[in-house]
Amino acid sequence: MIPRPIATTGPGLPLAGSRSARFVGTEGGDLSDADRDRLTALRPPIAGLSLERPRVMGILNVTPDSFSDGGDLGGVVGAVARARAMALEADILDIGGESTRPGAEEVAVDEEIARTAPVIRAIREAGITTPISIDTRKAPVAEAALDAGADIVNDVTALRFDPDMAGLVAARQVPVCLMHSVADPKTMQAHARYDDVVTAVFDHLAERISAAEAAGIPRELLIVDPGIGFGKTLQHNLSLLRALALYHALGPALLVGASRKRFIGEIAGADAAKDRTAGSVAVALHAAAHGAQILRVHDTYETRQALALHLAMNEDGT
Repeated sequence: MIPRPIATTGPGLPLAGSRSARFVGTEGGDLSDADRDRLTALRPPIAGLSLERPRVMGILNVTPDSFSDGGDLGGVVGAVARARAMALEADILDIGGESTRPGAEEVAVDEEIARTAPVIRAIREAGITTPISIDTRKAPVAEAALDAGADIVNDVTALRFDPDMAGLVAARQVPVCLMHSVADPKTMQAHARYDDVVTAVFDHLAERISAAEAAGIPRELLIVDPGIGFGKTLQHNLSLLRALALYHALGPALLVGASRKRFIGEIAGADAAKDRTAGSVAVALHAAAHGAQILRVHDTYETRQALALHLAMNEDGT
């Protein structure tokens, strides 16, 4: 592993091509030329979106049991209305039909398709052109979503759950997000054990990048996500967030999804997920300051507003 970069919003080298996030050095040694190039290079566009500034991915769950917004949308009509409003603020819509909250039960493939594909098709029929990500670990669900108009696959198991997922993504040549997770949603918190969580997540993502490339998925179509809250304790989550800049050394764009998660409530004293907006925005701004290219959030309006101020104060003006 390379020495850990020290992120800053002050003077320094650009971090992953960002106009507002930079780094001034590393912890524990010097960088090789190759490491420096990986840390500074602007990432290729994802689904037509340039990545010199953070992109907001809005969460649109069509599930009855998601930890924060399960059951809120009330069918296809409600989902399209929410998508239309969210598209004013979000760069990507992330649509999921299976809760991956801790303790969640697996949803049958047919049910997950029935929840997601009609919504995606209706969004496209409504003339909403915002890129859509399908949040699923199952190839048939991803295939139905892509056929309905989705652009990106967001797999919380980094292509490990369904052996057909990598082949599907390779055949379609669409972007895919590889997230670090352990076990499955029902049992993952029982497996939250690491000697060094930052290194373990880095090494796991590096291995999944190699597996994706071996399956025929080009690196420029890959996104990585350290999996905040997935098989991690509060301290694990904080360690990952402090070390976010390191994950740019992997090469692909970096996605951070911490919105409304339990650790925010534990720190801020907010038991209800919907009371964690301020804390979620704080984490999103921290991720932006560490060069994250995609911020996956529930509260798109608040995040967009906060980002506008963050960028205005910290962009280098070039």
